[in-house]
Amino acid sequence: MATVNVQGGVPGQRREESAREAAETGFGAGRAFAWMLMVTGAAGVLAAWVITIDKFKLLEDPGFQPGCSLNPVVSCGNIMKSEQAAVFGFPNPMLGLVTYAVVVAVGAGLLSGARYRGWFWLGLNAGMLFGVGFCTWLMHQSLYEINALCLWCCLAWTATIVMFWYVTAHNVRAGLLPAPAGVRTFLGEFAFALPVLHIGIIGMLILTRWWDFWTS
Repeated sequence: MATVNVQGGVPGQRREESAREAAETGFGAGRAFAWMLMVTGAAGVLAAWVITIDKFKLLEDPGFQPGCSLNPVVSCGNIMKSEQAAVFGFPNPMLGLVTYAVVVAVGAGLLSGARYRGWFWLGLNAGMLFGVGFCTWLMHQSLYEINALCLWCCLAWTATIVMFWYVTAHNVRAGLLPAPAGVRTFLGEFAFALPVLHIGIIGMLILTRWWDFWTS
């Protein structure tokens, strides 16, 4: 005989009802998660804003040197002058000004108690997946084609990676993305591990790419 809980009904039935109710009313998130979105989104906006301003200054004065051009490797000017800096026909950071601001708004909504439907969370996740993919391409171009780093770009990359993995973990835990129970449990307790590993790999690539320069 199935065990009946104090609320009435069997546990499996209650879980299904809870899942349907959440799908209808939307999914919220904790304060820490909301602050994560706001902080990473604000970091992205800051990076995009600084790069955009320096890009316009560079267009006005080709001899302008951005403040983050510190040496032959850490050279924001070389990045801004490259073709990759305007993939869509306009400076890349202008896209960041819009998208990162949206992330800040989503975080602020969660902090005030907002609940978003499943399609919204999946759309947010898809947008961040595009962002991570675009950042990964830019990283490759920066390290192996342009042969220079931009510190503000690195800040935007880091922010995008962190928000992507935490949103993905949230969607897996909420059942919006299918995953085995073990994966859901892992992401519930160690969600920080994936962004740390991802950023660590990028750090190692940067370290080894210019090893002679860093150690000279």
